[in-house]
Amino acid sequence: MRPGHKGAPATVLVLALALVGVAGCGNTVGRVAIDEGIPIKLGDLKINVQETRFLNPAQPDDGEYLAGQKLPTPAAKSYLGVFLTIHNEGGNAVRLPTNAELSIVDTTGAAYQSIPSSTDFAAPLGTELAAGGDIPEPGTAGANGPTQGALVLFLVDQAVNENRPLKLEIHYQGETGEITLDI
Repeated sequence: MRPGHKGAPATVLVLALALVGVAGCGNTVGRVAIDEGIPIKLGDLKINVQETRFLNPAQPDDGEYLAGQKLPTPAAKSYLGVFLTIHNEGGNAVRLPTNAELSIVDTTGAAYQSIPSSTDFAAPLGTELAAGGDIPEPGTAGANGPTQGALVLFLVDQAVNENRPLKLEIHYQGETGEITLDI
């Protein structure tokens, strides 16, 4: 190797790896993808999934999350709870995503829209969140509960467990957020 060119192969390797990393991102305009536990920003909202788990109607704690839902669980179905926090970083009130804007998608492409929930732990989807406001609101059941998150509920096929990783898709103000769930 000629003097002064010792670093050339290393530089070429670093540049090649950087290009592969950029090409492999898979992000498209208006789509943000991250993993559970990392906040995602959509519009003025910062959304973070605290925990995701299947809910067991026979377990007393989970019974509170499922109040008002069809029990026993319909055949070949399971309730999946996604517990999240939302913070409005903007200077104005904003509308929260609705049930129609939140879905769970498995590796086969099957999608499950969130279902309404009226428990004290439920995220108030579709309502307004004040500037600087938080969901769950401080002092509420969701904020003081074990997950410290507001519940978004899904009724999914039991087979979804075999088609992981599951992704939470949030369609909000022209953007799509995709959070890979840790379940």
